[in-house]
Amino acid sequence: MAAAAAAKRVLSIQSHVVHGYVGNKVATYPLQLLGFDVDPLNSVQFSNHTGYKTFKGPVSNEKELVTIIEGLEENELLGQYSHLLTGYIGNPLFLREVGIIVQKLRKANPKLVYVCDPVMGDNGQLYVPKELLPIYRDEIIPLADIITPNQYEVELLTGKEVRSEAAVWEAMDWFHKRQIKTVVISSSDLGQPGVLRAFLSQLNGPRLAIDIPKQGGKDLVFTGTGDLFASLFLAHSHTCEDVGEVFEKTIASLQAVIKRTVAALPRGDGPVKACERELKLVQSKAEIEKPQVLLKAQRLN
Repeated sequence: MAAAAAAKRVLSIQSHVVHGYVGNKVATYPLQLLGFDVDPLNSVQFSNHTGYKTFKGPVSNEKELVTIIEGLEENELLGQYSHLLTGYIGNPLFLREVGIIVQKLRKANPKLVYVCDPVMGDNGQLYVPKELLPIYRDEIIPLADIITPNQYEVELLTGKEVRSEAAVWEAMDWFHKRQIKTVVISSSDLGQPGVLRAFLSQLNGPRLAIDIPKQGGKDLVFTGTGDLFASLFLAHSHTCEDVGEVFEKTIASLQAVIKRTVAALPRGDGPVKACERELKLVQSKAEIEKPQVLLKAQRLN
């Protein structure tokens, strides 16, 4: 068992913020709590996430990415990674280079699992350059083992509206035809009023859904929840064979973090500031380590 335990190491390529919890800042801590070594490689370094009135900081370019990977490669470290996790990337050439990195990692460790969160937008709004879409669709997505898009990102990638449950499963099949084993739509507005509905499909396996009561009022939006979802799903899918249980545990911890965040919001009628909506991640240590499953997955096939 010692050798297997030593093999839990994630290369996580996504954004970094100095203040708050999105990207690598929100993914690293839960993965570490769940027993993974995490090597964060930052696609951007911003003062804070882009939901604030202003944000500042550098965007990494593909040359910087290549240099870092060369350092890892020359020290023969690429074979140590059991997982690659990718999230927010704002530069098309940087994203294209990720495809080359996946192939290098797989050469060093053929058992590498690639979890891709194709972060492009939400609620009908694109927040990356549109040039990233064809690179994700044609070059990156086909390399992934697990993908965790939201409803809008599924629509962007498949080129079809997802406005019904039948359309969800059609979209899942679009991904499965590209040999992606596990597809998870981390949230959708296809549930009842006040309820988000998450979906999971495995290639030649179960189709599942979980209904998630929305917390904290209809206009309250939390940033970083998708990044947290992807990291939790990666961790639980490594240790558990039952994909339904993985799905339930991921949602359980995510909802516990959101519940704690809502409970800490200031009382009153004024607008909630971006800094007040930052996820209460550190305070949710126990719920990340030992998720209490309250919302069960429904098997739909």
